[in-house]
Amino acid sequence: MKPALLIVDMQKACFKVNPNAVQSLNEAAEYINATVTLFREKALPVICIHHVSEEMDLVPGKEDFGVPDELAVLPSDLHIHKKYGNAFNRTSLAEELGKLGVDTVIVTGYCAEYCVLSTYRAAQDNDLTAIMLRGALASDSRENIRFVESISELITFRALRKMLE
Repeated sequence: MKPALLIVDMQKACFKVNPNAVQSLNEAAEYINATVTLFREKALPVICIHHVSEEMDLVPGKEDFGVPDELAVLPSDLHIHKKYGNAFNRTSLAEELGKLGVDTVIVTGYCAEYCVLSTYRAAQDNDLTAIMLRGALASDSRENIRFVESISELITFRALRKMLE
């Protein structure tokens, strides 16, 4: 097994949506940061996915397009720009994962019921094992996070850490 960590749409603009989203994003960021550290220790790929939308002024170079300073993403990590919910649709994500020999993706990020779930399902359609990381999904709605977790393969951080030993 060769996993990669996918961090979907954890962008500065998302941290301004509403108080529920901000709280959820901050909670998810803690799990994501711990997982980034784990993946770096194991020399495994960390991939940051950014949503691009001219209508929302989410474009490269704009302040809100980037990831918050609190998130442990580095410029040297692979960064993929997407225009659709599914991060595989019309991007180089599948090709990049193939080059890296990745067969499993650990999916995290915002918004659980939209882009995260779409990317998770698309990973399966690309013959990858897709696993959601419990605690690392964010949304405006806790019920939506619970729903996404209930229909997805899940792993806890502790189990992931043990699996990567």
